[in-house]
Amino acid sequence: MINVQELKPFLKEAWEKSGFEKPTSIQNAALPVAMEGKDIIAESPTGTGKTLAYLFPVLQSVDAENQSLQAVVLASSQELVMQVYQEFQKWSEGSGLRGATLIGGANLKRQLEKIKKRPQVIFGTPGRVNELIKQKKLKMHEVKTLVLDEGDQLLTKEHTGTTQSILKSTQASRQVLIFSATLKKDTEKLARELTNEPEVIRINREEEIPTGEVEHIYFSCEPREKVKLLEKIARLENIKTLAFVNDISEITVAGAKLQFKELSVGLLHSELDKMERQSALRNFRDGKLKMLIATDVAARGLDIQGITHVVHIDMPKDINQYVHRSGRTGRMGANGTVISLVTEREERELKQYCRNLEIPVSKRIFFKGQIANENPNKR
Repeated sequence: MINVQELKPFLKEAWEKSGFEKPTSIQNAALPVAMEGKDIIAESPTGTGKTLAYLFPVLQSVDAENQSLQAVVLASSQELVMQVYQEFQKWSEGSGLRGATLIGGANLKRQLEKIKKRPQVIFGTPGRVNELIKQKKLKMHEVKTLVLDEGDQLLTKEHTGTTQSILKSTQASRQVLIFSATLKKDTEKLARELTNEPEVIRINREEEIPTGEVEHIYFSCEPREKVKLLEKIARLENIKTLAFVNDISEITVAGAKLQFKELSVGLLHSELDKMERQSALRNFRDGKLKMLIATDVAARGLDIQGITHVVHIDMPKDINQYVHRSGRTGRMGANGTVISLVTEREERELKQYCRNLEIPVSKRIFFKGQIANENPNKR
């Protein structure tokens, strides 16, 4: 268990100011191990405090007097990089530490200017960080900690080569901290190859966060009817809905139809530019948008408070994805609703998921603009 009194003065002060009563399970398990300098592979659900579980050891170990780059945090999306960087800014106040973000799609010249200011901690997407290492703009020889946030995303076929290349640019003695919401066997195997005698930590949602009552329901429809149902959901009162699609092309079509009807809907996917993505996310967080339609990759790892409804517009690819998406609602003791829009074939698949998860799932219809039982007169 972490002893807050052992933290550097600026961290101790930030902790006291934050009003946190006690560390979360992942923080209690990971912080002491990380602060000893050991490698970690950790699995803990989204929203359990993983960011601080690795950020505290980074802030504790980085020397403000040393002008060199000492820690690198990699994340799979621009949004996640910016979210973690904002936490760094909050917790490093008064420390004299400098951080910078390096993300794909952003202006390269401006990022080179950031590097010239000699940040001690870099937060970036793998592609851009690797590009700057290859160009010899980013000196990695004094990096003592490398963090992979949402490690399972950084260890997919798409990113593994780039992530390994970044690791090879650091000294063999560096510390590697890998954190993820889900950790499959093949991902863990690869993570073990990239680490040195790692401590493997697993936290279940049940032991971490008080979850509220979550109702799982579905609407049966033809594929072309899904947007009409989405429109009805977007018109419900007092909602904050995160809706998922599998394909970017579908997101733009659905978004355009709903926005044409002047509904409070935003989009989040990798083909939008940085400003559009930040704006959509900010407006959704602030409650200016009632619904955010996103791809899994774009929404991955983001901590958004107060989501009342999760909608599976497209059927999740597997049961893990169903659990991961659905876990965005019912947080911190609040209630929530998970809605699946399914065809006849998908309905069978959904029922199988729910049987395996031992979750009751019920069919619903819309009646007079409200969600109702199949028979509207049924009490």
